[in-house]
Amino acid sequence: MRLLRIIPDDTHIRFMWLRRVMLPLSMATVVLSLALFFTVGLNLGIDFRGGTLIEIQTEGPADIGELRSQIGELELGDVQIQEFGAPNDVLIRIAQQEGGDAAQQVAISQVRDLLGDAVDYRRVETVGPTISAELARAGTIAVIVAIFAIMIYIWFRFEWQFAIGAVIALVHDVVLTIGVFSLFQLDFALASIAAILTIVGYSLNDTVVVYDRVRENLRRYKKMPIIELLDVSINQMLPRTVMTSLTTLLALGALYVFGGEVIRTFVFAMIWGVIVGTYSSVYIAAPVLLYLGLQRGAPAAGQEATQPAE
Repeated sequence: MRLLRIIPDDTHIRFMWLRRVMLPLSMATVVLSLALFFTVGLNLGIDFRGGTLIEIQTEGPADIGELRSQIGELELGDVQIQEFGAPNDVLIRIAQQEGGDAAQQVAISQVRDLLGDAVDYRRVETVGPTISAELARAGTIAVIVAIFAIMIYIWFRFEWQFAIGAVIALVHDVVLTIGVFSLFQLDFALASIAAILTIVGYSLNDTVVVYDRVRENLRRYKKMPIIELLDVSINQMLPRTVMTSLTTLLALGALYVFGGEVIRTFVFAMIWGVIVGTYSSVYIAAPVLLYLGLQRGAPAAGQEATQPAE
């Protein structure tokens, strides 16, 4: 088992000293992510914008330029055409047509008539504007409710400082994930909401593990300064945290390479979430406890009070 240990058990990394660099860096990336979201925006998929998605497979390598020219002559509004994995796999997105479902079906028929039988239709999906608005609202509510429920859970299990620290770490992870989607203009669909919720769960698990060790050490080391106790707790859990993250990344890496284009965006979001979730458990969730004034209970007679944090 020792051969599998990437991080030794007796590390003494001064994580709380490094917070002076990491916290400002995290704040800057959060501000940048919000700026990207409000200026560039998300590349909303069919699930949220409404419209039709047609996946086709041509006999040979697809001529994307020719397809754009041909379908553009149909005057269907915003039409996006891109390769989807292999050179002969093509994804066609058609914007929601004025006139409702009937107009949307006419648009699909026009594309089918244009392409004819020379292509293989892999899938055709249509989402109406009403359904897309409901999906967007439901997805947003799901993320907010999940974070609120987590705060209540942590509050009951630990103390209020831990609950706020966990929520700040989760919001940090969600905002940075949305920033990455805005930066690279990745397709943001229902699968992306599922990825964000999964990231929230993974990050919470990492944070709770660290918090649980902090709580144990608060009882064990009665005279240790809080800042030193946090360093000790994180170092004690570091081998487990790194091993869990690496094994998860190995599985996600295999899915990203061999899983196909359909799930690639979802897997990319998960890979990013594992990295940022591990980071936030150490450099967001733990340092926040210092600034929220985490203290032990009143010291018993003869015990020294906890020294103040830096």
